[in-house]
Amino acid sequence: MVAVIRVTRIADELATAHQSLRLIAVMIATVTVLMIAHLAEVLVWSLIYAIVGVAPAGTDLIYFAFVNYTTLGYGDVTPVERWHLLGPMTAMNGVLLFGWSTAVIFEVLRMTLLASGDDGQIRAKRRWRE
Repeated sequence: MVAVIRVTRIADELATAHQSLRLIAVMIATVTVLMIAHLAEVLVWSLIYAIVGVAPAGTDLIYFAFVNYTTLGYGDVTPVERWHLLGPMTAMNGVLLFGWSTAVIFEVLRMTLLASGDDGQIRAKRRWRE
C-alpha cells in the first residue's frame, strides 16, 4: 500500500498539465504496482509449494500457483493428496487480495477525481456531508 501511495503521488505530480492525462497516469501507475504485488504474492506461493512439495516432480510451480491464486481451477496439475487444502487456501488469498486491489483502484480514482475537481457530484456530496 505504501508503494501504491508513493507511485500515485509521483504520477499525479508528473502529469498535472492535462487532467485526463493526469488521471490516466495515476491509474496506470496504480494498476502496475498492484499487478507487481500480485505477481510477488504468486511467487511467494510457488516458493511455499516448492518447500513443502505440494505438486508432483517436474511441475511448473509458478504456473500452478497462478492457477490457484486466480481461482482458475485445476486442469492439468493437481496437488499431491497430502496438500489438497493448500490450493483452496491460495485461492482464498487471491480472491481477498483481488477484492482489496479493486477497492484500492476505486479509492485512488475517487481521490484523483476529487483532487482535480472534475467530478462535481462527488464534491457536492462531500460538501453536503460537512
